[in-house]
Amino acid sequence: MLDRMFAGDRLALSRLITLVENDDPVVTDIMERVYPKTGRCYSIGITGPPGAGKSTLADKLIAIFRSKGLTTAVIAVDPSSPFSGGAVLGDRIRMQRHSLDDGVFIRSVGTRGSHGGLSRATRAIIRLFDAFGMDVVILETVGVGQTELDVVDIADTTIVVLVPESGDTIQTMKAGLMEIADVFVVNKADREGADRVVSDLTVMVQMARGDGTSWSVPVLMSRAHQNVGIEEIYNALLSHQAFCRQNGDIDKQKYDLRLIETMDILVDTIRKRLEALAEQDTSFKQYLAQVARGTMNPYEAAKEILKNEDLKRHLLNLS
Repeated sequence: MLDRMFAGDRLALSRLITLVENDDPVVTDIMERVYPKTGRCYSIGITGPPGAGKSTLADKLIAIFRSKGLTTAVIAVDPSSPFSGGAVLGDRIRMQRHSLDDGVFIRSVGTRGSHGGLSRATRAIIRLFDAFGMDVVILETVGVGQTELDVVDIADTTIVVLVPESGDTIQTMKAGLMEIADVFVVNKADREGADRVVSDLTVMVQMARGDGTSWSVPVLMSRAHQNVGIEEIYNALLSHQAFCRQNGDIDKQKYDLRLIETMDILVDTIRKRLEALAEQDTSFKQYLAQVARGTMNPYEAAKEILKNEDLKRHLLNLS
């Protein structure tokens, strides 16, 4: 399947994404082979409150990237079905006009309850798209707020989409927004209150610039459903890319992301082994039973488990 994907087989790519989504045991081997072929694509995160027009904006950006001859993939992160674990909303309807374009690949993934609304598989799926040869990957998240901040750990550039009605909540969202936004877009700008939101965001950006050497986050207005303001957003993305290259930010970002990715893989692997031990190991079960009965507190149990040499060997798969 990997060889077929590297040769441009979209069906093989789709099946590999499904393996990643399902956390198949073979995923580690898959990603080991995929990783050396990555590092070329440009990833864009689009986040914002429900109803802000993120899908419409993504649709318009697909069109403009394709007009420039750039192949484009979209990962639409949806709330997971409580029954199947799969994405509830499915591939976004507004993007379906691109579905017959061989230069576009749209995939919905479920959050599966993961922290931040981003599926644990998202980063790996971006790697697959990168190895497949996609020039741009757009990641559209479920919402915005403290639980969405991990989009910045995945995307090269993050667009925060707001609407005029967001004005009353900007102050409470301020810290998180300023932390992740590379571009602000006030969409549906024909509604009342758009100018006030733009003004508030502009003041926030100016106060956050510090010594003036950091990236100046643009605050743009758009009416995505009317294709208004899309060219300006595209130009802002190009400017951010150029700024990061010029200031060495891309190298630092890649360095940071490699460390984050490595820690995530280790934590996830250890978590899975702990869960397996909890089901299979008698002494582990005894510790958990004592915690459940209240005869041992969780901190004491964790300390005792970490001191148990047999459990540590099993956890590390040592003989």
